[in-house]
Amino acid sequence: MPHSQADPADRLFRSSAQHGFSTAISSHSGCVRARKLRREVQVQFASAPCTVQTREGVVHAHPGDAIVTASAGDRWRVSRAHFADKYKAVAPTIDGEAGRYVSLPNPILAVPMSAPFEVLLADGASRLKGQAGDWLVDYGDGSLGIVAPAIFATTYELVG
Repeated sequence: MPHSQADPADRLFRSSAQHGFSTAISSHSGCVRARKLRREVQVQFASAPCTVQTREGVVHAHPGDAIVTASAGDRWRVSRAHFADKYKAVAPTIDGEAGRYVSLPNPILAVPMSAPFEVLLADGASRLKGQAGDWLVDYGDGSLGIVAPAIFATTYELVG
């Protein structure tokens, strides 16, 4: 029997690159609303195509993309197109330059997953692997991500 994208038995979720929340996530019975907490991070900007090793897999970065490192050392890529909507420079860092940034309290949708799953990023090449217990996160900008439970608990707050 085929499964819809909202069924937790599905193994592959695709980032749409379309603004707005995915109906596959928003219609899921386990979906919760949350927002990112303000957390300081270190940011470098890719000067050439490269890859970033994340907990969930290898992600391709393009020139101008942000490579973000949290205080615990976990790393991820944020596309150049979405970075300014998600992070703000902390003085003396100037927006668009490498340095310290703070995450903005953007709303997200998230589903705690009960089985292993994968996310294909909008670039069509980067594939993330999640484990049972990880959160499938919809950032509302056409991108999806995977967040480990311990990181989710310290990075997001649930909202009504």
